[in-house]
Amino acid sequence: MERKVRVRFAPSPTGPLHIGGVRTALYNYLFARQNGGDMILRIEDTDSQRFVPGAEDYINEALAWLGIEIDEGVREGGPFGPYKQSERRDIYRHYTQQLLDAGKAYLAFDTPEELEKARAEHKNFQYDASTRMSMRNSLSLPAEEVKRLVDAGEKYVVRFKIEPGRDVEVNDLIRGKVTINSSILDDKVLYKSADDLPTYHLANIVDDHLMEVSHVIRGEEWLPSAPLHVLLYEAFGWIDTMPEFVHLPLLLKPDGKGKLSKRDGDRLGFPVFPLEWHDPKSGEISSGYRERGYLPEAVVNFLALLGWNPGDDTEIMDMATLIEKFSFDHCSRSGAKFDFEKGKWFNHKYLLELSDMDLTQMFKPVMKANGADPAAWSDEYIARAVGLVKGRINFVDDLWAQSKFFFVEPTEYEEKAVRKRWNEDMPRIMGELIEVLEGLEDFSAAAAEPVVLGWIADKGYHLGNVMNAFRLTVVGECKGPHMFDITELLGRDETIRRIRLGIERLPH
Repeated sequence: MERKVRVRFAPSPTGPLHIGGVRTALYNYLFARQNGGDMILRIEDTDSQRFVPGAEDYINEALAWLGIEIDEGVREGGPFGPYKQSERRDIYRHYTQQLLDAGKAYLAFDTPEELEKARAEHKNFQYDASTRMSMRNSLSLPAEEVKRLVDAGEKYVVRFKIEPGRDVEVNDLIRGKVTINSSILDDKVLYKSADDLPTYHLANIVDDHLMEVSHVIRGEEWLPSAPLHVLLYEAFGWIDTMPEFVHLPLLLKPDGKGKLSKRDGDRLGFPVFPLEWHDPKSGEISSGYRERGYLPEAVVNFLALLGWNPGDDTEIMDMATLIEKFSFDHCSRSGAKFDFEKGKWFNHKYLLELSDMDLTQMFKPVMKANGADPAAWSDEYIARAVGLVKGRINFVDDLWAQSKFFFVEPTEYEEKAVRKRWNEDMPRIMGELIEVLEGLEDFSAAAAEPVVLGWIADKGYHLGNVMNAFRLTVVGECKGPHMFDITELLGRDETIRRIRLGIERLPH
């Protein structure tokens, strides 16, 4: 009988969720939804020393903002809980003891100082079959001494006993068969008595098995640990229910070599976290995609194409389309360069898909922040202004720079445009233009444009100079949408008023 697809995203609450982790969560979600499966959010908080307050809530909020729906988790509950590893201590103790009883693991009492000494004395020291008998553990010490140490409360770790000289095969849905010899693996620590918690290696194997996870989809950095996990599944006798492995390509720096880091974002001016993060210890604030003005749909679309393609030239895909098209067959084996400029392009495209009225509601807080009260204009007026300039923006915040002349008259004029387009004849010509505009029965763009252009031609004036001077007086610079679309929205009285102000203010 074919297993139901069940995937898990299992972040550690050690800080904000990196954008690479978001992509891992997204790929898990796309695969689960495409196959009618379940998406599990498991919090792997076994590293008590690195726990950061607020990180778990941040993870949940980020996934919700992006539209990555969770079926089972700390908030949602489910039949396989608890979904937080720190609440599963009894479970891990049971399975740790199972490995000890079967001779698959052993207790090690080596202190940090003893381990450091071994590393100093032996180049490339590794705690394994070749060195374990020279260390302080339950394999090298008499049983009575081991009991005495445990009874005395001596701190210990439980190490997995790896037998050397065996080729371990890992079947990966992206990379195919990967073979690693067990001799290069060390006897990994599975459990620490000091905090009564397992390490990642034990906890994730036990949880994946008990939660009936069918596919482990995670970052490439976990590929070296996959052979160890195969050996652990064997040690527990769970090899027949071992999940399929999928190790995703790394997200790489936009320039140079190496993995994408927060420093790259700080250096090049883009976020590497989905939401703004306030570090509770240092007070440092790190920018987020949401607060920078990205739409969640744009971020999802952008991330999906970093390491995967749909097999054709399609770029704009909503979540439903991504779910339909997603396949590991089209995932890259090599890393994907993080093209943050492409991310802006996606946001631009998704903003264009919004209605002018939806953009208006998003724009109002930006207007307020720039000292313009949205209540002073109708929503229809603002929406028309937005509609004229939205093709020029990547973010909602950009709307103010592109459209502010619709709401505030220019008080300064672009110097370069003044030098190039305003000469001693322009006050007189603009005065004539006012008379032409006053004589129009219909001030719509369609009606006004041919009349004004005909007047310029009849007078033999230079079209570019006159129209740019006209724009300069109304807008303050020689940029913006079609001039007669601007004047239609501003209206006859406001347009003429601004021309008169320009005549007064600009040099004669």
